[in-house]
Amino acid sequence: MSARSALRAAGAAGSLVAVALTVHTAWNLRAYRRPPTDPPPVSERVSVLLPLRDEAHRVAPCLHAVLAQERVPDLEVLVLDDDSTDGTAELVHRVAAGDARVRVLAGRPLPAGWLGKAHACDRLAAAATGSVLVFLDADVVLAPCGAAASVTLLRGAGLDVGCPYPRQLADGLGPRLVQPLLQWSFLTTLPLALAERSARPSLSAGNGQLLVIDAATYRRSGGHFAVRGEVLEDVALVRAVKRVAGRGGIVDGTTVATCRMYDGWPDLREGYAKSLWAAFGSPAGAAGALGLLGLAYVVPPLAAVLAGSRMGALGYGVAVLGRWLVARRTRQRVWPDVLAQPASVVVFGWLVVDSWLRRRRGGLVWKGRKLP
Repeated sequence: MSARSALRAAGAAGSLVAVALTVHTAWNLRAYRRPPTDPPPVSERVSVLLPLRDEAHRVAPCLHAVLAQERVPDLEVLVLDDDSTDGTAELVHRVAAGDARVRVLAGRPLPAGWLGKAHACDRLAAAATGSVLVFLDADVVLAPCGAAASVTLLRGAGLDVGCPYPRQLADGLGPRLVQPLLQWSFLTTLPLALAERSARPSLSAGNGQLLVIDAATYRRSGGHFAVRGEVLEDVALVRAVKRVAGRGGIVDGTTVATCRMYDGWPDLREGYAKSLWAAFGSPAGAAGALGLLGLAYVVPPLAAVLAGSRMGALGYGVAVLGRWLVARRTRQRVWPDVLAQPASVVVFGWLVVDSWLRRRRGGLVWKGRKLP
C-alpha cells in the first residue's frame, strides 16, 4: 500500500471515529443539566469557601460577586489566606469592609502528604456551618443568582455534588486554542447521564473552579482529607462521594459564572503542566488518548489536504460541527475558532507531553510549592 493510500485509509477510519464522537456530543448536550435562570430563594444556610494563595491580582471581582449574591439570605463566606506574599489578605479585608458574613482564616504549615489546595479546602470545610458547601476559585465570578441557581439545581436534581462548569473566558492565541477543549472534551467523551450515577472511577468528572456539595455527604465521604495528595482533587472528590453511594458530576454553569483561568500562553503552560500528567492515569493512558484524538481530529484533515480524501474532508467538517455545538451551548467564541480544531488537538497533545516530561524531571512547581 502506498503512503497516499495508507493516509486515505487512516483518514477514513479517523472520520468514522469523529462522526461517532460528534453524535455523542449532540446526545450529551441534551443530558447536560442546566440550572434555573430564575431560582427561588434558598431556604438553607450556604457556606461559600474561598481558598486563596497569592491571588491579589484577581480576587476582588470574585469576592465582590460573592457578597452581591441574591436569593441566599443565610450566606456565610469563609476565606483562607494560604500564606500569601502579595497582600491577598489585606485586599480581602478591604473588599469585605467589615461585612459580618465574612470570616478570614490564616494559613498553617502544610502537613506531610497534603497538597496546598486540598489542605486549604479541608480547613475551610471544617469551619463551615452551612448545609451546602460552595467551593470557589479566585478566578471565578458568580452571576448575581449564581449560588442560588447552583444550590437549586443540586437539590432539585437530587445530586450530592455538582460542578457547574463556568463559561470560560480566553484571550490570545494559546488560550483560545486550548481552553475550549476543557468543556468539549467531557461533552464529547463522557456519557454524562451514566457518569452522574455510576461509581466507576473512569466515569467521574469534576471541576474545582465551582463545586457545590451537600455538607453531610462531604463529611461522610472523607472530604478533602480523603483526596489530600491528589493533584486533580476535584475529580477525586467526586469519586469519593460516589464511593459512599452519592450522585453527581459536572453540570452546565454557563449562566452561573465566568472564569478566566489564564492570562496568556506562559501562564497557561504552567497551569496545564502541573496537572495534565494526572489526567489520564499513566503514560500509556495518555498515549492512547492522544492517539485516538489524533486519529479522529488531525489525520482526517491531513488526508483531505495531502491525499485528496473526501472522507477526510467529511471527518474534518464533522469535527468542526462538534466544536460548534459545544461553543454555541457554552457561549464561547465560535468563528473562526472552531475551524482550528486540529491545531487545538495538536497543541493540547504537546502540553500533555510537556507535563509528563516535567514530572519525570521533578520540575513541577505550583504557587511556590513543589509538586510530587
